Amino acid sequence: MRLPVAAFLIAAVSLIPTQPPRRPASIILTGGVVVTMDAEGRVLNPGAVAIAGRDIVAVDTPEAIAAAYEGSETINVAGQVVMPGLINTHTHAPMVLYRGLADDLALMEWLQKYIFPAEAKTVTPEFVRAGTRLAALEMIESGTTSYADMYYFEEEIATVTKAAGLRGVLGQTIIQFPVADAKTPAEAIARAERFIRQWSGDELILPALAPHAMYTLDMATLKAVRAVADRHHAPVMIHLAETRDEVQTARQRHKTTPAQYLESIGFWGPRTLAAHGVWVTPAEIRMLARRHVSVSHNPESNMKLSSGTAPVLAMQRAGVVVGLGTDGAASNNDLDMFEAMRQTALLQKHASGDPRAMPARAALELATINGARALGLEREIGSLEPGKRADVITVSMATARQTPMYDPLSHLVYVTRGDDVQMTMVNGRVLMRDRKVAVLDRAAVIAEAHAMAAMVRQAVGKRP
Repeated sequence: MRLPVAAFLIAAVSLIPTQPPRRPASIILTGGVVVTMDAEGRVLNPGAVAIAGRDIVAVDTPEAIAAAYEGSETINVAGQVVMPGLINTHTHAPMVLYRGLADDLALMEWLQKYIFPAEAKTVTPEFVRAGTRLAALEMIESGTTSYADMYYFEEEIATVTKAAGLRGVLGQTIIQFPVADAKTPAEAIARAERFIRQWSGDELILPALAPHAMYTLDMATLKAVRAVADRHHAPVMIHLAETRDEVQTARQRHKTTPAQYLESIGFWGPRTLAAHGVWVTPAEIRMLARRHVSVSHNPESNMKLSSGTAPVLAMQRAGVVVGLGTDGAASNNDLDMFEAMRQTALLQKHASGDPRAMPARAALELATINGARALGLEREIGSLEPGKRADVITVSMATARQTPMYDPLSHLVYVTRGDDVQMTMVNGRVLMRDRKVAVLDRAAVIAEAHAMAAMVRQAVGKRP
C-alpha cells in the first residue's frame, strides 16, 4: 500500500533531527584566547565565554557557544586574551593618596616617621572616599576585579567599592593607639562589629576584621578580635612577620616569634589571611598549614622596603594557600597586579637560583584561583568555569610589545602591563570597555585626588 504524498513528507520530516533552541545569554565574548585557570588548565585558542546575568554559563569554542547560546550582545575579542579578573589579596586602598609621600626607607622608619603621622593629620571619611575612588579607578583600569583591604572608615570603602562595581573583602582596621575612626581598640572592635552586621550577606562586599599586627596590639585586643570573628564567622586579616624588626620585637616582648606568639594566644583560626609572612620558619609554615591560614605575598612592597623575600615555594610545598598582593600604593607604589605577577616570578627564580621555580602559570595562579582560595571565594571566582561569577577581563595582544605571541601565559606574566587591559567585568557588569571606564567619572576622580594631595602636602609640610 502506498502512502499519500503528504503523509510521506510528514513522516520524512519527522525523521530529521531537530536543533534544540539556543539558550539566552546576556553577553558572549568570542574569538579571543581564553585562559580559564580551571583545574585542567584549559587554554582555548580561539575560545568563547557565555555569560547570563552575573554568572558564567559556558566556556567552549566559538562554534559550540554560537550553536548553544544566543547573546543579547556578542563581543568579538579577537586579538585579546580572555581571563579571570585579577585578585589582589592585600592592600590599603585609600593610601593611594600617599603615593610617593615617603620612599627609600625601611618599614618601621617609613611607618613611624611618615605614614602614621600623615594619617593622624589627614584621614577623614572624605579622604577615605576620595582615595578609594582613585584606587578603584586604578584597579578597574588594570584588571583587578576583587581586592582585600585593611584601613580605617571601612564602611566608606565598602560604599565606594560597591558603587564602582568591584568585589571586596574589606577589613576594618584595629590598632592600639588612637586613630581617626577609633580612639581605643575597644571602640575599633565595636566599629568592626557594626560594619560586619551592616554588610553581611552583600553580593559584592565581604566584611572582615583587620587587626593591624601583633606588635601594634596587646593580647587582650587580639583575643577579642578572634572572639568577634568566630561569633560572626567573619574573615580576619593581619600583617605577619613582615620584617626582621618585627621578629626582634616579638622576641623582646614575648620571648618568641610573631607567628608562634599568635598561636600561643589562640589567635589563628579559619578564614585568616596573613599578609607578608617574610620571616617565618619551616616549623611555623607547617603550623600555618595546620591552622589553614592563608598568606598574601607582596613582593614589590617587600623589595622596596628591603623587608626580605618570603619563602613562597616552601609555603606552597607545605600546603599553605598563597595569594598575591600589591600592598598599599604608599609602599609599592601602584596597584598593578600584572607587575606584581612578574616580580613574583622573577624574585622566586632569583632567590632560589632555579629558573623553573616560579613558572608563568604558577604566577598566574597566585593572582587568580589561588587568590580566590586565600580569600575563601574559590567557589565563586578565580577561574572561568560555568557556575562561577562573571568576573572577567580581556587583555590586548596587539601592541608592538606583545608581538609576537607564542605562549599567552608567558605574555600575561612577563610582558603584560595593567594598561593592556581592554575590558573589566564583575558579576557580569561591564565596568570598563575599550579602556573607557563606565562606572566612575575619571576626570572627577583625578581632580578630587589632586585636591586631597594638596591637603596632604599642607598637613605634612611636603613641598610640591
